[in-house]
Amino acid sequence: MKSSNVRRSGSFSKALRGTSASALALALFVGTLPAVGAQTRARATAAQKMSEDQRVAHVLNRLAFGARPGDAERVRRMGADKWIEQQLHPETIDDSATEARLAPLEALKLSNGELLAKYPQPNFLIRAMQREGKLPTDLAQAAAARKVGDAAAKPNDTTKQPDATMSAPNAAGAMPNQPSAIPSALTPAQIDPNRAEYRQAVADYYREHGLQLPQRVTGELQASRIIRAVYSERQLQEVMVDFWTNHFNVYAPKGADRWFLVSYDRDVIRPHAFGKFEDLLVATAESPAMLFYLDNFQSVSPNAQPNRRFAGQFNRNPLLNNAAARRDRMPQQPGAPPAPPQQRQRRGINENYARELMELHTLGVDGGYTQKDVQEVARCFTGWTIMDPRGAANYAGFVEEGKSGTFYFNPRLHDDGEKIVLGHKIPAGGGMKDGLMVLDILAHHPSTAKFVATKLARKFVMDSPTPELVSRIAAAYTKSDGDIRETLRAVFTSPEFNSPENYRAKIKTPFELAVSAVRALGGDTNGAPAIHQWIAQMGEPLYQYQAPTGYPDTAEHWVNTGALLSRINFALALVSNRIPGTRVDLSRFTADAKQGTAADKSRVVDEFASVILQGDISPKTKATLLKQLDEAAANPAAAPQPTMPAPPANAAALNASADAMNAPLGQRRAGQRGQLAVNNNAPVTEVARIAALILGSPEFQRQ
Repeated sequence: MKSSNVRRSGSFSKALRGTSASALALALFVGTLPAVGAQTRARATAAQKMSEDQRVAHVLNRLAFGARPGDAERVRRMGADKWIEQQLHPETIDDSATEARLAPLEALKLSNGELLAKYPQPNFLIRAMQREGKLPTDLAQAAAARKVGDAAAKPNDTTKQPDATMSAPNAAGAMPNQPSAIPSALTPAQIDPNRAEYRQAVADYYREHGLQLPQRVTGELQASRIIRAVYSERQLQEVMVDFWTNHFNVYAPKGADRWFLVSYDRDVIRPHAFGKFEDLLVATAESPAMLFYLDNFQSVSPNAQPNRRFAGQFNRNPLLNNAAARRDRMPQQPGAPPAPPQQRQRRGINENYARELMELHTLGVDGGYTQKDVQEVARCFTGWTIMDPRGAANYAGFVEEGKSGTFYFNPRLHDDGEKIVLGHKIPAGGGMKDGLMVLDILAHHPSTAKFVATKLARKFVMDSPTPELVSRIAAAYTKSDGDIRETLRAVFTSPEFNSPENYRAKIKTPFELAVSAVRALGGDTNGAPAIHQWIAQMGEPLYQYQAPTGYPDTAEHWVNTGALLSRINFALALVSNRIPGTRVDLSRFTADAKQGTAADKSRVVDEFASVILQGDISPKTKATLLKQLDEAAANPAAAPQPTMPAPPANAAALNASADAMNAPLGQRRAGQRGQLAVNNNAPVTEVARIAALILGSPEFQRQ
């Protein structure tokens, strides 16, 4: 981490001193961060190279999500270079045990069309029920009247969830496979009879047809990311999935992307994480998730006209016109209030994807393109769209089963004229080849080599890569025709990557911190919403970054007052087993410890330092930690206790946490929405406090 960031972190600890007694204790401990950083660099300068133990710890921290108990010894026996080479070929590593842990997550196995059908949008479901006569007319009228009334009262309220998405735990604290008839937050006296009957009809329909709530899709995907990062033997692959997911960011709460991200992770990011960059670029360009997120599925030539004989179908058939999928024309119910006028879909070229493709995915903001290039690239991608993007045709019979939510090129919507992109002529009449030519041009552009090299160097080496390092990595990218594996070899064999100056010099992101903490203690997790809520509290909810840039990868974004305290709170919650679905067993490390004297306490500290930090703890950190423990023993009331994360402000966008998850992932107290099924009043033991403070140490916060 750069010295300016180190100095800044010292001021953070001072800012914390005006909070509570426990926050003060934590702040004093975290305040050792800059001093330890200076010591590390001083030792590095004197040694000029990493020791063997340091290099093992270094590759496990950078190319993996930290070491599990025993990992350092295994890598040392194999040799760090051989381990790196093995990780560069994940297909050679047996990971069947991790796949077995993922088996209960049903959403991961389904296509976009199957997800749209099994986890339907509530508004389409209600219309299907009306057509089938499963929703009595009087209930439909009451629901329509209430919806219009709510919209009039709160025209700007976009956080209210549709009735059909609400659910409550059953008596065992597990989530049912269908919405409850009455949300637990309301009593029958607060619900009019029509509303209760309406909700019961919806619940019955879910149950009869084996349907599930759409929030589960994102929840299971988040759980899979956590499970894989903790358990997978293919650690570098998981690190690269995290990297490319941020590089090609997609925001889950945006419309249909909730359904499309499963395929995006499974079929786009993972298979191409080590291949040719151009192949990855094409896969993301054709992905319904990216097409929907950056609006390219709606981008059409202003001159595009449907065939006249299809004009009637064009207005209602999602196969022919994606814009029509936003509503399914239903006859007006007698006595129902008039429907609000529909705003005419604006047809024309959308430049969002073209701009982000060049600025964020390939060339970089200073990559040499112009606004004219953006316009020309946007023309090349007209007609790249999605068949039935919102799943409406599942209930209207327009699209073959399973085809909803799939990519297709619509030539009638494409601008087939000549284009000029970055000085390259794109001939007229190319159709879909126009976009493929653009991706080929961009993948082989020198600015793309530099941009990708810079981001990889920032990820694996240092926050501010030197021009010399970037140049060498970019040369490897160009020489290998954009081969990601060969480009990574240039990173891992560089003197800068193996320099002691960069040892424990990058701050872990919240996701990296949470996963590495579970791994360090040999813990178990099912990726339940509770641990994801902690990751969100620390600032990195998965698939929830709205801007197309993705989460930053530098210390200045993650080192701040609130974040440091949240990280210590997470560590305390983890070691105290206060995170449902995640467990650690500290007794395996301290079975013989008595902790009766200062010497015993010091031995416990050394034991955990060996397990969590491979013994790499500075004398100053250890002294500060022992001081904190002595103060906690003298004044137990002021000792740090974990503070559970408050519900996030955008709780609806965070897919309602555990409320939409299935039984293995949504363990809650029966009848209490949002309450974690753990004893949060139990005191933190001294052993747990030692482990938590080491997890919160500067050495562990860095990688």
